Amino acid sequence: MIHATPEPSARTKLGRVRRAMTARVGTLRHLPALFRLAWEASPGLTTASIVLRLVRAGLPALMLYVAKLVIDAVVAGRADGGLGGATDWPSDPRFRHVASLVAVEFGLAIASDLLGRATALVDGVLAELTSNATTLRLMAHAAILDLEQFEDAAVQDKLERARRQVAWRSNLIGQLLGQGQDLVTAVTLAVAIVAFSPWLVVLLVLALIPAFLNELAFNRRGYRLAYARSPERRETDYLRYLGAGPESAKEVKLFGLNAFLSERFRLLADRMVGENTRLATQRAAFGGAFASLGTLAYYATYLVIVLRAVAGELSLGDLTFLAGAFLRLRGLVEGLLLGASQLSGQTQYLDDLFSFFEVRPRILAPARPAPLPRPLREGFVFDDVGYRYLGQERWAVRHLSLAIAAGEVVALVGENGAGKTTIVKLLARLYDPTEGRILLDGRDLRDYGLDELRSRIGVIFQDFVRFDFTAGENIAVGRISAREDAKRIGEAASRALADGVVAKLPAGYGQRLGRRFEDGVDLSGGEWQKLAIARAYMRDAEVLILDEPTAALDARAEAEVFERFGDLAAGRTAILISHRFSTVRRADRILVLADGRVREEGSHAELVEAGGRYASLFELQASGYR
Repeated sequence: MIHATPEPSARTKLGRVRRAMTARVGTLRHLPALFRLAWEASPGLTTASIVLRLVRAGLPALMLYVAKLVIDAVVAGRADGGLGGATDWPSDPRFRHVASLVAVEFGLAIASDLLGRATALVDGVLAELTSNATTLRLMAHAAILDLEQFEDAAVQDKLERARRQVAWRSNLIGQLLGQGQDLVTAVTLAVAIVAFSPWLVVLLVLALIPAFLNELAFNRRGYRLAYARSPERRETDYLRYLGAGPESAKEVKLFGLNAFLSERFRLLADRMVGENTRLATQRAAFGGAFASLGTLAYYATYLVIVLRAVAGELSLGDLTFLAGAFLRLRGLVEGLLLGASQLSGQTQYLDDLFSFFEVRPRILAPARPAPLPRPLREGFVFDDVGYRYLGQERWAVRHLSLAIAAGEVVALVGENGAGKTTIVKLLARLYDPTEGRILLDGRDLRDYGLDELRSRIGVIFQDFVRFDFTAGENIAVGRISAREDAKRIGEAASRALADGVVAKLPAGYGQRLGRRFEDGVDLSGGEWQKLAIARAYMRDAEVLILDEPTAALDARAEAEVFERFGDLAAGRTAILISHRFSTVRRADRILVLADGRVREEGSHAELVEAGGRYASLFELQASGYR
């Protein structure tokens, strides 16, 4: 038996309409915040833009009225026998009156043009300053978010949408002020027309409302489409980068990936273009039909004005003023309604920006942080710690208990996925434990200030960032506050054997690195890694963590680096993560991890003698050199 789907009730339909309108109006709540951004970026330019627009708003009605006076004066002069002959017109007071009115109209036209150009100049600079201020706020907010949030695809989509809005919506404040200017102009024109015939203004507004509602509907559909396509847009950006990026060029050529990447990009891009085209086609068709209603209303009104003039109820100047005012008012009302619709659509995208600002970090500094011990006395203790990545069922570490004494050099060993890097990120409070706690000198790590804690820890990850900065700046990021200290940068480079790398560069420490910019010079993997190790020396931190610090170095360079590593680690707590047993055997103690727990611990000699997991891994690696 087939059951017919019941039609929604009138109350249900009304509820949908009410919710849709509430959602549209709700996006307008960000306009005051946008205005505050513009004001903070430049109070002077914001004030100037408002004043310029208010002055410009009254000019159209004033110019039309002066034009009416000119025409009426000319008609009156002709009725009285002309405005003077070929020789006596300069002395004719009627002509001087007309000439003065024309001069006033000319002056108003010049003023309108100059004010328009001044407004465009002010708005352009203000938009750029607002965009820069918003970008700085975006960067500042992103800096306080948790690492785990950056690893969340949903937050990445939100960040991507926010980044796009910084550039695309920077002129929105100008549009908003422009709407205010047009509203003031429309009011001045409407007052004049209402004095003649109020119902004509009402007719015009009613005729344009359908077009306004149509634009609202399509703006909403356009935003929903753009919102839903955020993952696809990120993928197309990624494919574009892979297909034309220097980092991926080798693999793309060797593996012949160009056709695969191009086809995948084409399928995604064609689907998005098709959806955009269908929406634009429907918008144009409906928009054209509704716009004709406004045109019909204007010409009906124009006909009434002409008939009144023919009947002698209006002067020729009145006819000119009313026809011009009504034509201008029609354009303004249509622009205001459509502009309000577009503004509503724009603020939906603006919601992407401000909703990102509403994302709050979960790893927070305490209101009253405990003072961090100087120097460390006891070290770190992991007390039954468990951590599970967001959205994952598998635990990265679970029931983890271990101690790292102050001044001790500890190596973490284990297969990929054993939890080594997770431990490091927990120790630096890039993550907070899902279970258990981490103690530093007997106090929970969460009792200390975030900035102070991280300033005392130097971490060099295997996937360190290769900054497209100068060589000196690439080292200085280890302690960016000392970036002007050339002596300290040079000493850090020397201790990490990076000074030899810098010596080969055309501009030395001032040479830009990487391929992103024209003057950049790229380095080999091992050379980059020496610069990264130099950051650790630059950091001069009490706790040093090196995650695969010599992975890209050859055997000789590795040996040289670790000959000097003893100096770096002296008096510090150091944690090494490496798959090379020639590296980890230098540690005071080795922790062997598996399935997120410590399975063995001891010195290299003790673990080899025990014949357990470490001994097996060591034998497996050592056999490759026999």
